[in-house]
Amino acid sequence: MGNLKLGATLFCYGTEYARYQYDFEECVKQAYLAGAEGYEIVGTQMIPSYPNVSDDFLGLIQRLKAKYGIGPVGYGANNDKGMMHDRNLSDNEMLADAVIDLKAAHKLGCKVMRVQYMLSPAAFEKLAFYAELFDIKVGIEIHNPESPASPLMQDYLEVIKKTGSKHLGFIPDFGCFAIAPNKPHWMKALKAGVEESHLELAANLRRQGVPLEKAREELLSLGAHPAINATLQGMYGFVQFKSKDELPKMLEELKTILPYCFEFHGKFHYLDEDLVEPSIPYAEILSIIKNSDFDGYLISEYEDELYCGGTEFTRRQLQMTKQLLGKE
Repeated sequence: MGNLKLGATLFCYGTEYARYQYDFEECVKQAYLAGAEGYEIVGTQMIPSYPNVSDDFLGLIQRLKAKYGIGPVGYGANNDKGMMHDRNLSDNEMLADAVIDLKAAHKLGCKVMRVQYMLSPAAFEKLAFYAELFDIKVGIEIHNPESPASPLMQDYLEVIKKTGSKHLGFIPDFGCFAIAPNKPHWMKALKAGVEESHLELAANLRRQGVPLEKAREELLSLGAHPAINATLQGMYGFVQFKSKDELPKMLEELKTILPYCFEFHGKFHYLDEDLVEPSIPYAEILSIIKNSDFDGYLISEYEDELYCGGTEFTRRQLQMTKQLLGKE
């Protein structure tokens, strides 16, 4: 039996933070009130002196930990190749940025840092030395449309095995196990005038593996509202989904990488009062993790595609997770 702890990323409160409804302390307070045992901080979003951590900000972190009993356990790094106007950053430049993020994570006391696949497998391999130096476990985020078995993630797995480093691994995002369309996208399409029958057809075309352009042509030929294009793009992009029949295969893929996982992102897009995420099979995923030797955090991560704020949804998600894990 593993030791799955529950946390939340302060990204959940990004809408409230961006609207100046919450300051940093209020984000931490809301994570605490929702039931988080620790939180992830995304450096570019909430560290005023990013990429460095000032002593003043560190002092704030420590005061809030004393006040609410929770502190940063995960650090969300920024891996952006497009910082120059005329070219992409090189592997060495991306590596240097990742080392700066490691320093920030270390100063904050985080033991896990999430990196993204813009950091190439070659740069990821070179990062092992620095991860070990700062004693921080660095996980490549497996984010939809990637999956544990996709060729790119297998390249990272090869690096992990090649280095033998206990400081390189994965952070799977639950969104890559989606088995139904994204509900907020669906809701926005209906509000824009798209007929539900056209949305259902779009979902079926995606399940059948019909190419995006062919699906688009068919829908528009049937008179679908043009607003369906955004929903359709999501179905084939960062919120794509597979048939429910493929879930057993996806869960087996998860099992193969579990020994290399440092943290999980509990992605969720919508939660009614019934505490069911419409597109992501939480019960099945959590059953695999609960019955493994995993020791670390599940970090709740709300994508506020409805721009309504994450406070209530994050509370619901942590309540749902506790129920599924038998912690309530």
